[in-house]
Amino acid sequence: MIAIGSDHRGYRIRQRIMKYLDQENYEYKDFGAPDEQPVDYPDVARCVGEAVARGEADKGILICGTGIGVCIAANKVKGIRAAMCYDVFCAMRSRQHNNANVLCLPGDVADIDIEDIVKTFTQTEFEGGRHQRRVDKITQIES
Repeated sequence: MIAIGSDHRGYRIRQRIMKYLDQENYEYKDFGAPDEQPVDYPDVARCVGEAVARGEADKGILICGTGIGVCIAANKVKGIRAAMCYDVFCAMRSRQHNNANVLCLPGDVADIDIEDIVKTFTQTEFEGGRHQRRVDKITQIES
């Protein structure tokens, strides 16, 4: 299951992603925003991050204007490894090498392949091996 959320500036992209998730038969839970009226992105990022950290969702997707704000906020939740991805390569590496569990995307950048980035993030597996040692070190920082 995927937890997905956005602020008002990510609303349209979130709708587009949910349509893609529906087409690909992914289960997801929508954490808002309910429309394009202003909401505070840290609130949405916390909800999605906590759902992933509690194991209620396998992965999360967050969208705000640049994607940076939700990424910063989500990474404050213990157990979250949120990655800001503007392209397929970063989405792939964030999963393969960092075992990222939350994908952060921009709502205001029109010329990126949103569906391909989401597809890559959701379908790419963590490679483990030498990367596990590094992910473990990241987890130790939270202690």
